[in-house]
Amino acid sequence: MEKNAALAAFLEKYPALTGVAPALTRLCDMIVETYENGGKLLVCGNGGSAADSEHIVGELMKGFENRRPLPEADREKLRRVPHGEELAEKLQKPLRAISLVSQTGVISAFANDVDPALVYAQQVWGYGDPGDLLLALSTSGNSENVVYAAEAAKALGVKTAAITGEKESALSALCDLTLRLPAQSPKDVQELTMPVYHYFCLAAEGYFFGKY
Repeated sequence: MEKNAALAAFLEKYPALTGVAPALTRLCDMIVETYENGGKLLVCGNGGSAADSEHIVGELMKGFENRRPLPEADREKLRRVPHGEELAEKLQKPLRAISLVSQTGVISAFANDVDPALVYAQQVWGYGDPGDLLLALSTSGNSENVVYAAEAAKALGVKTAAITGEKESALSALCDLTLRLPAQSPKDVQELTMPVYHYFCLAAEGYFFGKY
């Protein structure tokens, strides 16, 4: 589906999100630019937003709706190892993404030994490279550990985008882009967050692997 048609179909299905269409389009562009330039996506949040972080990474790291066969150069490398034919046939081209909420070892160690509010900032400092993109999820936009992660990203030269509720927040003041969903309660923000990230995951996949 052509880009503008895909957005129109999305907004027809989710009319409540019409007001965030410009920010959503920009977020899609930021994600595509990140991957085009060899970067990766780092994602973090708390509670339901932590679950969303995992969901986003799951959609990006393997085929979502489009097939992602490996390019022949990658397949040829795999054929040099004992199970290479099977690997070449079954592995898929990823859009590189890391969920910072699932790194149990470093989270528990840093929380216990240093400061639990900085568990995401520490990972941003360890995993992040200039040209990467941090996607910060927070229904309030003020989650302390997510804000610290965004601050670490800014210092490191990592681009920052946030998905929050509709109010101005610490993240909206800090991030390069904030998509402020038209809701305030955590459950309402979370209900609108899923279609947003399904859209940008499909848009990125379509851009690189077929349909947009």
